[in-house]
Amino acid sequence: MLQFGINVSILLREYPFLERFDQAARLGFGVAEFWWPHGEDLRALVRRVRDSGLRVALVNFDGGDLAAGERGVLNDPARLPAFRAHVPAALELAAQLGCPRMNALAGRWHTDAPHDEQLAQLREQYAWLAAQAHEAGVAVQIEPLNSWDNGPCVFTRSRETLEFIESVGAPNLQLQYDIYHMQRMEGNIAATVRELAGRIGHMQFADSPGRNQPGTGELRFGYLFEAIAASGYTGVISAEYNPLGDSAASLGWLPPDRRGPIAPSALKSL
Repeated sequence: MLQFGINVSILLREYPFLERFDQAARLGFGVAEFWWPHGEDLRALVRRVRDSGLRVALVNFDGGDLAAGERGVLNDPARLPAFRAHVPAALELAAQLGCPRMNALAGRWHTDAPHDEQLAQLREQYAWLAAQAHEAGVAVQIEPLNSWDNGPCVFTRSRETLEFIESVGAPNLQLQYDIYHMQRMEGNIAATVRELAGRIGHMQFADSPGRNQPGTGELRFGYLFEAIAASGYTGVISAEYNPLGDSAASLGWLPPDRRGPIAPSALKSL
């Protein structure tokens, strides 16, 4: 069985943030995820999620000002004290929500140090973060992003990200595989997922190249979803796209009766 999820930070933006969980449930989803909720009352957020009946599959650690183009702060030494101070609250939120995974974006390369030195610093930060998360029962995700949209990010390809994860050596550090980003950077999605399925902690998707809903770009999602199911991956596959039109209408590619756990055979017509 596969399980689709919905990212309520990028979808359902027609509604105030806390209302999006109820809306996701009304649309037939059982699983949601979101980016770090700047400015929200976290206790109220927990209540709304619990009342909605949704399961939270993933929350992002604070990645900086995403709207302004920041894509993580772990490779910015000046931001590390604030990030480390944020981590206990983030892990407490995950605990309150029963969320098993948190995404920690690395950020971009900077120009005042060799890449090897920056990677060594990042190993220290991810080792520390993984240790904190391990005590909370949380797996930390590292997500490679495409450089077309996001600039010179440290992690932009799946296998190089896995090599870094192996170099850290933390058992709860995992690859977050976003089909949209990896189609832009390396393609070969179905074969890559078949090869790496056992090392992927979480998956997301949007069509390429516009980062909109399935059916608006070049990807054959029915085929890809079947390949994911056949790979042995059993985690959540979350919609994380910019909808063309309103969010509910953009979900026409996935009928309401298929937004819960779904057998691979039911994916053939997608």
